[in-house]
Amino acid sequence: MLYYAGMASAGSVLGCLVTDYLCRKGGQKGLKENFSGRSYRYVERKIDKNAGPALAAACVLPPPFPFTPFIIVMAAMQYPRWKMMTIVALGRALRFTVEGVLAMIYGRRILAMAKNPVLQCTIIGLVVISLIGSAWSIYNWARRARAGRQAG
Repeated sequence: MLYYAGMASAGSVLGCLVTDYLCRKGGQKGLKENFSGRSYRYVERKIDKNAGPALAAACVLPPPFPFTPFIIVMAAMQYPRWKMMTIVALGRALRFTVEGVLAMIYGRRILAMAKNPVLQCTIIGLVVISLIGSAWSIYNWARRARAGRQAG
């Protein structure tokens, strides 16, 4: 389990290095062009106040917590690379190790629960509802975009 946690952490750090390299070149100008004003200001405030703890929290929290925007903004704001990668490595190692330990403890029980037909039907129903909702959202978005182009 430690091997897999280590490899997942290393992969995360390598991905962050690539993102960091690309975003440092674009700088703050590129950042403001690609993020909505509200999202940019939120992440910028977090980095200005306490960049290290904010990044550490982002590293440990599971999806759907937005981790990548923190890396992008910190790189664009020229946060020291070695500090950022150290925080990412330690935070991801902690997260993946805890997930691995939990999988070792509860994995068999979770797999047994997943074989329950009622749970399987419930999950399939939720997936179908999610797909229908996504399709409806995309349809409405496309319809509004078309109406905006015709009006403009």
